[in-house]
Amino acid sequence: MPSSVMPTSMQSGPRPPAAIHAAGLRKSYGGRTVLDGVDLDIPAGSVFALLGPNGAGKTTTVKILSTLIAADGGQARVAGHDLVGDPRAVRSAIGVTGQFSAVDGLITGEENMLLMADLHHLPKREGRRVTAGLLERFGLTEAAKKPASTYSGGMKRRLDIAMTLVGDPRIIFLDEPTTGLDPRSRHTMWQIVRELVTGGVTVFLTTQYLEEADELADRIAVLHDGRIAAQGTAGELKRLVSGGHVRLRFTDPAAYREAASELREAVRDDEALALRIPGDGSQRALRALLGRLDSAGVEADELTVHTPDLDDVFFALTGGADVPHQPEETVR
Repeated sequence: MPSSVMPTSMQSGPRPPAAIHAAGLRKSYGGRTVLDGVDLDIPAGSVFALLGPNGAGKTTTVKILSTLIAADGGQARVAGHDLVGDPRAVRSAIGVTGQFSAVDGLITGEENMLLMADLHHLPKREGRRVTAGLLERFGLTEAAKKPASTYSGGMKRRLDIAMTLVGDPRIIFLDEPTTGLDPRSRHTMWQIVRELVTGGVTVFLTTQYLEEADELADRIAVLHDGRIAAQGTAGELKRLVSGGHVRLRFTDPAAYREAASELREAVRDDEALALRIPGDGSQRALRALLGRLDSAGVEADELTVHTPDLDDVFFALTGGADVPHQPEETVR
């Protein structure tokens, strides 16, 4: 792993009060350490994404913070309440949507919702009002009287989240909520998350989809070997990884040689008549590069810009040998 990819936390100015604060969380199963001193500070009204390989401890972190299991060490406050000292207050402030659906397929969507209302001890009239409102909000009114077993994967996931919202939680844990969903259903879920945050809800999201974290999260943490390898905004994390560059390709060998002579820092590919110039992909750097080519009277036939993405960050931080790149943006 590159030595430059080592910071565990990056500050980007004043932030709102923490909805979740954890310090030194530890958890072991048998002789295996799953969490080894995890620190988190998640502002209220934001989306926080926890990334990590399978078995990294993402679900364990969610279970600890939602009072489902106890940590072996460390401290945490959720919604201002101590996790160990006042777990009931923590549970009253949160909602949890796990990896696997909590929907009962033998009863209707509406009955699932009303059952959740009963578990929250809502009066019957209030329970029916809340149920009708959430079913409408999540586009499930027409299917409300149908058995949940007939719902598509995306509909079940929407019902899952609707059930989570019955208690009006201010913090919601979504543990890999879009796993197995088709792209359309995934985008629908993204919109639901954005609407929740607009309403002031804090969302703690675990995901294996890097695009999902990039799209939704205000802050991202990468969990590896039981520790937070790095955390910050998507932009901050991307700046940890080197490898940004501009690729110029030519069809005229003479133009290629002139450009190579002007851009001596470029990595040459004589067979492809291409040059690779290190850079951060910023508008300023690109303008400077094109200015140098104009001054030399050289014009490239193809220009491609690549900046590090979360794939690069993830593999660098978790020790991946090969870093898959997204398709580059090409300007012709």
